[in-house]
This record gives sequence, C-alpha cells and structure tokens, in this order.
Amino acid sequence: MGADIRIESRNAVIEGVDELTGSKVRATDLRAGAALILSPLAAKGETEIGDIHHIERGYYKIDEKLRGLGADIQRTEEN
Repeated sequence: MGADIRIESRNAVIEGVDELTGSKVRATDLRAGAALILSPLAAKGETEIGDIHHIERGYYKIDEKLRGLGADIQRTEEN
C-alpha cells in the first residue's frame, strides 16, 4: 500500500506518506485485519483483503457498518 514502516528492535517506526495505494493484502490476525479494513478507506485505488475469517471472528458485519457510514466496501467470492 506504500506505507513507510520499519522495525527497530521491538518497535515499528512509521513515517507518514503522501498517499497510500490499493493492493492485495492478507489479514493475518484480528488486529491486523482491522487495520487492513480501515487503511484502504484513505487509499487510492482498490484493495483486496484475503483471509477475512480473522476479521469476521472479531467484528460482526463490519462491512455493513462501514457501508452505512459511506464506505465503498463489498464482499466477493474467492476463485
């Protein structure tokens, strides 16, 4: 997505960027999934999130809730 993130010891250092871009990503756990649902809302282009079962486990119908707030979000079937 274009974020400038690096790991230093036990810390993640995040530098701001002008623009995030859509891409294919995977939700590897619940909290990462939450970040991956929110960050595309500010990104240019389309983002496809895989392994959404982690997100579904902790956030009931989050896509419907975000859509109700105006987000352009939809579920698709995997190939």
